[in-house]
Amino acid sequence: MANKLRIVVFILLSITSAQLTAAQTESSQISSAPVPAQIETAKRVFISNAGEENGFHLATSNYFAGGPNRPYNQFYATIKAWGHYEIANAPADADLIFEIGLKYLAQPSESRFQLNILDPRTGVRLWTLNQDVQPAGLPKNREKNYNAAMDALFQALKNLVSGTASPSSPK
Repeated sequence: MANKLRIVVFILLSITSAQLTAAQTESSQISSAPVPAQIETAKRVFISNAGEENGFHLATSNYFAGGPNRPYNQFYATIKAWGHYEIANAPADADLIFEIGLKYLAQPSESRFQLNILDPRTGVRLWTLNQDVQPAGLPKNREKNYNAAMDALFQALKNLVSGTASPSSPK
């Protein structure tokens, strides 16, 4: 009886292993879906302030300097300096909406920038870019990490717009 059970377990494990190998082969052959055309062809953008999202109800306004509008102000200035887009004064005048915000995940030291790219005509989210801010204890290092994360988010956007980003990349 024990031998029959071992044989059955061996057969089931062999079948499962073969199915997993086939599934992995199929998933590695799936090509990346295209980036929505609007992202690569847009000329005008509206920048929306998603502010700071704090899901754990602690005071976070002093964790990073600049207050809750800092992500918006810094991102706005970066997009303006880049010169790739004309910044629209209203969503209806734009080809895309860039909604920038900062999320505190479990505590202030675990934070992430989120940039949602929206179609202004439908409100559909076309793409999302996330960039974690590395935690740091000292205020000087928090500021350095904040700026580095904002720079990395901007670089990810530039790569996406130019078509050099992998459409399947998670950030």
